[in-house]
Amino acid sequence: MTALVPVVPVAQEPARELAAFDGSGIDGGLYSRVVGWADAAPHWFNQVVEVWSLLGLGLFALLMLAAWWRARGAAPAVMARVLASPLIVVVAYAVNSGFKGVVEEVRPCAQLGVRDTLEACPGAGDWSFPSNHTVIAFAAAAALWFADRRIGAVAGVAAVLMGASRVWVGVHYPHDVLVGAVVGVLAAVPLVLVAGRAGPLVDRARSGPLRPLLGAGSAVLAAAPYAPVAVRRD
Repeated sequence: MTALVPVVPVAQEPARELAAFDGSGIDGGLYSRVVGWADAAPHWFNQVVEVWSLLGLGLFALLMLAAWWRARGAAPAVMARVLASPLIVVVAYAVNSGFKGVVEEVRPCAQLGVRDTLEACPGAGDWSFPSNHTVIAFAAAAALWFADRRIGAVAGVAAVLMGASRVWVGVHYPHDVLVGAVVGVLAAVPLVLVAGRAGPLVDRARSGPLRPLLGAGSAVLAAAPYAPVAVRRD
């Protein structure tokens, strides 16, 4: 007679994303409060924030184009910094990806079980810390600030709005955004300062076939520093 062996249920391994770092103890309460504000906000406002959060990084590309256009009449170092700004953003993004892979923080919407976020909660393995969108935005803003103060100021405001929108749509903790801003700035500032040293290369390129793209720089002003002034005769 065969003895009956009791079947012991095997404990299932917890989901991978919930076994990773839990950042809710840092500012999960603030995150929940912001998501609650978003839930109570007017529909039109949430739509604007959602579209901005999804497509707003494109504005920084347009600001880089505007900075390039203005730098055509600026010193070579300015043009060098503008030309380096897209590469600086790529480097900042790569640095941040390294942080994400080390920390592996679960998205707040997954960790806290929030189902009604404006943006769909990313799947397992799409880590939360730091915010990529925020890193890109602040790296671009920092790079543009050292090239063109006016455009850099606009980019700075846009970067703050981008970071805030990532919490509002429910896919990041506030600390993801704050650290993302720091990472973006710290990655961009040394690179943009080094890029300014490439001014002599831009100066030489302006005398060649790239002159239509790089502009004449400040050479025209140096050749004619004084504009003719009309003298009134009574």
